[in-house]
Amino acid sequence: MTLLLAVQVAAGLVAPAAPPARFDGARFDAIVEDGIHRGAYPGAVLVVGRHDSVLYARGYGHLTWSGTSAVPDPDHTIWDLASLTKVVATTTALMLLVERGRVALDTPAVRYLPEFRAPGTGAITVRQLLSHTSGLRAYLSLHTLAPSRDSALRLVYAERPIARPGDRVIYSDLNAIVLGELVHRVTGVPLDTLTARELAVPLGWRRTTFRPPRAWLPSIAPTNLWHGHALAGEVNDPNAHRLGGVAGHAGLFGTGREVARFAQLMLAGGVVPGTQTRLLRAETTRAFTAVAVPQRGTASARALGWQATPTDEAVSSAGTLLGPRTYGHTGWTGTSLWIDPDRDLFVLLLTNRSFAPRTRTSFTVLKEVRGAVADAAARASDGT
Repeated sequence: MTLLLAVQVAAGLVAPAAPPARFDGARFDAIVEDGIHRGAYPGAVLVVGRHDSVLYARGYGHLTWSGTSAVPDPDHTIWDLASLTKVVATTTALMLLVERGRVALDTPAVRYLPEFRAPGTGAITVRQLLSHTSGLRAYLSLHTLAPSRDSALRLVYAERPIARPGDRVIYSDLNAIVLGELVHRVTGVPLDTLTARELAVPLGWRRTTFRPPRAWLPSIAPTNLWHGHALAGEVNDPNAHRLGGVAGHAGLFGTGREVARFAQLMLAGGVVPGTQTRLLRAETTRAFTAVAVPQRGTASARALGWQATPTDEAVSSAGTLLGPRTYGHTGWTGTSLWIDPDRDLFVLLLTNRSFAPRTRTSFTVLKEVRGAVADAAARASDGT
């Protein structure tokens, strides 16, 4: 039979079988380690997989620049996920609420959150907040302008759009902050409580949460320095800190392996990995991850909550080879997740870039590493 198949292939009667995919250190290790050698981050974990399997998982470097500090581990090291909070927690909460008929995407947000009623905001819809087309400015220094969580939220609610809602993409933390409070108002519980109940339990998370307990500190990758001491376990984002560590834009901590389970949930169209339990409908995951706003000028394409491709970067964090339906997100602390549904492939890279980088170009180097890892994963998936 083998000889016959070989003759048929040679004669062009049967297409040759694709070579098996190889996901190994030969593809990935030098890329991730190069980021450490170039001073962008002291440590990282990389997890690559499909909806039903993890194909590669490894830790690199150390939690700090000291060679005596712990080596990151995909199962145990906990990372400040930064803006991955927007998609893992906040966007997923909205997906659940839309499915349950408690939130409608094209309804003005003020319907659910009456305080969000400054001039010009009354027509801003939930969809526009998710797609970053609300017109709200990109950033507001809540941590310096407000002494408390309540006063910080009042400043957010008082913001006026700087562009007409729906006209253009302005990536803004304010959108996610409003959405996090909208989830709280609709459900009656804070975002961290909802995340624990609706995601942590079905996904089997044990070390992915807002406001991690102090007992976990030895396992948490530090993200900052204070008078020479590494800071870990407190959200690095100052606005999220002012909001009590729980906010729609930042605050979630998690391990590589557990965030990978979330990626698998998305690839499986809402089915919890390793089970037949459906957490989300497949049509919901498709609706939220399809391109909602095409790339315009220098603005990235956007899905609902998610970043779509092409991105707005000169060197794309998603690389150049992932498919046209790829979606993902990045985080300031050095985190990123890209999901290619056409290849049934996710690429999760968690680093602590914000911890004492040894190069002024740490963010640029990290983008190069992210893109190179994504391309390497795509080639491995294609068997090339």
